[in-house]
Amino acid sequence: MKPRFALLATALALTLSTAACGGASEASGTTTLEVQSGLAVDSHLRKSLEDTSKKFEEKNPDIKINLVTAGDGYEKDMKVRLASGNVPDIWATHGWSKLRYSQFLAPLQNEAWAKDFNPALADAMKDDDGAFHALPLDTDIAGIAYNQDVLQKAGFDVADITTWDDFAAAARAIKANGTDPITISGKDSGPAGNLVDWIAPGAYDERGLAGLKDGAFETADYQKILAQVQGWAKEGFFNPDYSSATSSDMEKALAQGKAAFMFSQNRSITNALEYNPEAKLGFMPVPSFEAGGQYLIGGEMNAYGISKSSKHPEAAKKFLAFLAEPENLSVLAKASGSAPGLTNAGTEIGALQGSYDQFVKPGKLPLAPYFDRVYLPNGMWNTLVTTTDSVITGQSTADSAASQVGSDFASLYGQNK
Repeated sequence: MKPRFALLATALALTLSTAACGGASEASGTTTLEVQSGLAVDSHLRKSLEDTSKKFEEKNPDIKINLVTAGDGYEKDMKVRLASGNVPDIWATHGWSKLRYSQFLAPLQNEAWAKDFNPALADAMKDDDGAFHALPLDTDIAGIAYNQDVLQKAGFDVADITTWDDFAAAARAIKANGTDPITISGKDSGPAGNLVDWIAPGAYDERGLAGLKDGAFETADYQKILAQVQGWAKEGFFNPDYSSATSSDMEKALAQGKAAFMFSQNRSITNALEYNPEAKLGFMPVPSFEAGGQYLIGGEMNAYGISKSSKHPEAAKKFLAFLAEPENLSVLAKASGSAPGLTNAGTEIGALQGSYDQFVKPGKLPLAPYFDRVYLPNGMWNTLVTTTDSVITGQSTADSAASQVGSDFASLYGQNK
């Protein structure tokens, strides 16, 4: 899963080239921590993190926080920096603190705030020994974002949509009203891949998922996912400006009632409300191919780890401890539109509280992990995005795109063994 980024990777490299091993101690004795935020400069969470960092600096005048906005290719940038040894003191692990970054991060399970780690994140973030390597700002539990007014105008309620057939029926009614059923960005590198991450858990049975972990890719299973996307494209469910639309355009369209659904994390709903605070937005469970199979999507999202090579580990731990304070974590989690990552922080997610109370609090719906993080080999994300994009634009069929995914799966699985 990819967050939105604002600056070009090349600009990032130039900007950070002077930051050896992530941090610097100034002549005055002040410690500067480089914190790679992984967030776009205009995101709601970035603003809250900036405000919280300033509060920390006021209480700790000997520590300065250099909160860095990420480049457009965050994952690639981090790989380069890790390989070169030019690593931030603290960086956003964007869902990969255990599987990708743990060998580069300091363990945090012995920190004072660790006792309040949300157990819902254990599978995603803890290893077999109970160690984890990042502070989760939030517990990422999401579904499909929706505009309630658009749905009601078409004669539907989220309670009516439990299967993908129900979803398609609602989409046809919405389209008949002159509104785009699904808003999605083809210009940014994540939204097309999100479709796969959201649909896939309901397309596989337990045997199929276990097979993926063992390196067995069944083209027919994956083709089922892309066939659905292909069907949506043929029926005109996606916004006509897909290829040029940005993630901000998606959020704006949902907030302004120009679209009904958006496949994205809850922070996108929070961002959308900046365009129209009066919009009635929420998230609904992901439908399934069969009745009774709904689920929510979740895992690690906004989490921050400390580099093993940081020259200022104590200062870095002090900063994370400040973020972990209940009053601060509650504000940060609310900005992301999710529940906090620690259980001692209050759950107060504003406009999304209704959805949380309706679908999450009862604890009846399973929480499916992000498909690519658990069941696909490292490096598959770009394949997910490009192949799904090719199906949406009609440049490829579901069959040929699924075959391409299978080929890349086999190659990367072998490399990652």
